[in-house]
Parts: sequence; C-alpha cells; structure tokens
Amino acid sequence: MNRMIATLAVTGLTAGPAMAAAGDYGFFSLRNTDFIVLLSFLAFIGVLVYFKVPALLGGLLDKRAEGIRDDLEQARRLREEAQEIYASYERRSREVKTQADQIVANAKREAEAQAAKAREDLARSIDRRLQAAQDQIASAESDAVRAVRDRAVAASIAAASQILADQVRAGQRSAGIDDAIADVARRLN
Repeated sequence: MNRMIATLAVTGLTAGPAMAAAGDYGFFSLRNTDFIVLLSFLAFIGVLVYFKVPALLGGLLDKRAEGIRDDLEQARRLREEAQEIYASYERRSREVKTQADQIVANAKREAEAQAAKAREDLARSIDRRLQAAQDQIASAESDAVRAVRDRAVAASIAAASQILADQVRAGQRSAGIDDAIADVARRLN
C-alpha cells in the first residue's frame, strides 16, 4: 500500500499537465490531463488518509459539536433561570404593589381618623371656651348686680339717714331709724 501511494505520488509529480500533450491516447494515458488530475486527486486523498486528516477533522468537528451542545444547554439553563427570575420579579412587584396599596389605604384611614379627632377636639375646645365665656359673663353679671345692689343700699341708707336727720328730732330719731331700716330690708328682699 505504501508503495502504491509512493508510486502514485511520483507519477503525479512527474506526470504533470506539461507531459499531457494534445492527442488521443485514451483515458488511462499519462498524456491525458483528466487522468493526471484524477491521479493527483487520488494521491491527495491518499496523503490525507495516511496522515489521518479525516479522523482529525472528525474529532475537531465532534469537539466543536459537543461545545455547541454545551453552549445550547447552558443557554437553555440560563433562559430557564431568567424566566424564574422574571417570574420572581413579577411576583415581588405584585406583592410590593399590594403592600403600597395597603399602606396608602392605611394612611388614608389614619388621616381621616386624625381629621375626625381634630374636629372633635376643636369642637370640644370651642364648647369649653364658650362655656368659660358664658361663666365669665354670668359672673360679671352677678358681680355687677351685687355692686349695684350694694351701692343702692349704701345710697338709700345715706339718703334715709340724711332725711331722718333733717326731719326728725332727737327723740324720734331712733324710732324713725328703726322703721327706715325695716322698710329698706323689705325692699331688698
């Protein structure tokens, strides 16, 4: 076999297109260019087979195919992880939105409760101030009535004393004073 390859190689090298002259020598003649090309191609294929190039190419292609399969599997895993992460993100987003809605609703309820409490406190404060003002007015009225009564009593006593002092003699003074005091006491009550 090695001899045959060597013969073909030598023949292919020595029998080139220059040796193939024009003419009709048949297909298997070294002067036929088609035959020379066929022999050269077969010699090339033989050299490739001898050096196990097809096995090397097959191994490289298998290795490349295995790498592509691994890349595809890794891409598939990454896609599944990305889908899981996306689903987790969507779930978390819905949870956060629900929590935000709850927080807003709670804040509204608390604000309404605080506003109602503030209105009640304000109403109570206004009622207390009104009551205090009414109490002050009533106290001022009673103080004014008492002051007027005291002045009236003082004025009537002074007037009665003056009138009695002018009209009554010394002996009748005590009886007239007693009558005047009784009269003033009746009018005040």
